[in-house]
Amino acid sequence: MNDYQNAIEIKNLSKKFDGFSLNDIGFTVPKGSIMGFVGQNGAGKTTTIKSLLNIYRADSGEIKIFDLDSVQHELDIKKHIAVVFDEIPFHDILNATQLDKILKEIYESWDTNTFNNYLERFALPKKKKISQLSKGMKMKLQIAIALSHNADLLIMDEATGGLDPVVRNEMLDVFMEYIQDENHSILMSSHITSDLEKIADSITFIHNGKILMSGYKDDILENHGMLKCPKDNISKISSDDIVSVRISNFGAEIMLKDLMSCRNKYRDYIVDKTTLDEILLFYVRGMDKKEWSI
Repeated sequence: MNDYQNAIEIKNLSKKFDGFSLNDIGFTVPKGSIMGFVGQNGAGKTTTIKSLLNIYRADSGEIKIFDLDSVQHELDIKKHIAVVFDEIPFHDILNATQLDKILKEIYESWDTNTFNNYLERFALPKKKKISQLSKGMKMKLQIAIALSHNADLLIMDEATGGLDPVVRNEMLDVFMEYIQDENHSILMSSHITSDLEKIADSITFIHNGKILMSGYKDDILENHGMLKCPKDNISKISSDDIVSVRISNFGAEIMLKDLMSCRNKYRDYIVDKTTLDEILLFYVRGMDKKEWSI
């Protein structure tokens, strides 16, 4: 199962619903890496992930996991992946001890010792019902389960959403430990770009069911920049260099496509580095118009 180059490879994926559709989705998650899957709520992240898992059957396109067709080899693939959703999928009358017994019968590679170690690390009670756990504790329990059956691919759908910063940082540390094994890979969907900025190797932006951008995180951050200037000077910036423009009472902020060349071209203005959050915002707003006011 380790003899593959990409943990996930999606080509030309389309899926139509009433009022929403995925349109020609494509991206790759190399083995041993973390891909951040970023978009606003309703952008298509969950639909893509459920198509990846065959919860939804794609209308067209190709999905490979571990270089295997996701439909033809579904059962073999799912033995080696772990999934964490934003809501815990187990009945709320169960506790951790009962889940251990159940999952031991489901996963051939289930490791009770690993599970108990995570319960202790996360300070999770073994006998307390899921219904009695906080949101943060429920998420920790899901992650403990996901990491206790020797999965090579961890897929997370908004797994850190709604958690406080302390718990989120704790989870990010766990994911970084997991990825130290070069055979492990992570696809992590989130609208919290600051989390992904810390740990992701690559980023895919999705908006309204379409991929806006996909590439290495460092390249995306290094290529984009923010130029600040008076509103009256916007016309002096070439439209070919502009993603979109945000106008306020204090002036204009312009997202640029090529940081280095624009620093040389527009020496009279301040051109700074930017963040994933700002890049996503400016691309989304620029889909409809080049300028908007705040």
